[in-house]
Amino acid sequence: MKRFFKTILIVVIVAAGFLPCPTFGEKAVISDLLLTNSSENLLVYFRLKNSFTKKMEDAILAGIPTTFVSYIELYQARNYWFDREIASVEVKHTIKYDAVKKLFFVTFSSEDGVSEAQQYGNFPGAKEAMSDVNGIVLAPLKDLEKGRHYHVRVKSRMDRFRLPLHMEYVFFFVSLWDFETPWLREDFIY
Repeated sequence: MKRFFKTILIVVIVAAGFLPCPTFGEKAVISDLLLTNSSENLLVYFRLKNSFTKKMEDAILAGIPTTFVSYIELYQARNYWFDREIASVEVKHTIKYDAVKKLFFVTFSSEDGVSEAQQYGNFPGAKEAMSDVNGIVLAPLKDLEKGRHYHVRVKSRMDRFRLPLHMEYVFFFVSLWDFETPWLREDFIY
């Protein structure tokens, strides 16, 4: 009987060595969240950290377009009731590598429309552009009341893409480089 438990214990220890450990890799997070305003609008700035893995970089360099989607929500805090949603914005950053021209193209899009693709000659510059969200208009200031409590929530994820002709069944590993950050919340009084 003791031999059976020793064998089970050894099997469990060996199997645990093959399981992924979250401490070995850093998870994607949102940092440097900044809320500010222009003369008419509430603006949001933030940075996405640890969003690129080695496999993602290899796929991008192979020409697979990759999209990050960020969700930004503004709520008015209310006592004894659910917070009221004032605005929500979805922002997409897409990177595509052109191997012939040796250029990276980064496109930004939101509900306002798609911006022109910016081109970068190096991968670090393109990755930085993908990770920075700058000056997103969240809501007009006229929608906010002075002295009231509000909070902004931000979350990002990699947009799942579909490979043609059901190739996802062959390349099942592409789902292994998906990421999703936890919500980051910032409270403020207007």
